[in-house]
Amino acid sequence: MKYLSIIEVIVPLLLVIMITLPLIKVFKGKTTTKSAKRRLFTHISGFFTIVLLVFTMQLVVNPRIYGFESDGSIVGTIAQGFGFLAAALATGLSALGAGIAVAAAAPAAIGAFSENEKNFGKSLIFVALGEGVAIYGLLISILIIGNLA
Repeated sequence: MKYLSIIEVIVPLLLVIMITLPLIKVFKGKTTTKSAKRRLFTHISGFFTIVLLVFTMQLVVNPRIYGFESDGSIVGTIAQGFGFLAAALATGLSALGAGIAVAAAAPAAIGAFSENEKNFGKSLIFVALGEGVAIYGLLISILIIGNLA
C-alpha cells in the first residue's frame, strides 16, 4: 500500500486555499461590482494556471500518465481519466436536463388532469419522456465506462 507524502497532501490544500481566497469577500457580499469582477477574473486565471502547472508537473514526474510510455493500454493514463469525466458529464447533464423537463411537464400534467380526467394518459407520456433523457444519459455512461477497461 502506497501512502501519501506530506508534500502530496499539503500542496493541493495550499492550492485550494489560494484559489478560494479571492472569492471570500464576494461570497460575503462585501465588495463592489468592479472588485467582484476583478476577484472573479483572478480566481479563474489562478485556477487554470494551477491546472496547467499540475499537468506539467505530472508529465515530468510520471510520463506514463499521459500515455507517452505506454504499452497500448489506457489504464492509468489521462485518457482513462477523461473517459471517466465524460461518463460523469453524460450522467450528470442528462439528469439535469431530465429534472428541468419534468419540472416543466409535471405541473402542466397535473393541471391538465385536474381539468379533464381523460388527459391523464397523454400528460403522463410527456412526464415519462422527460425521465427518459436521464435513462439515456445513464446508458451512455455505462457504454463509455465499459470501453475504458
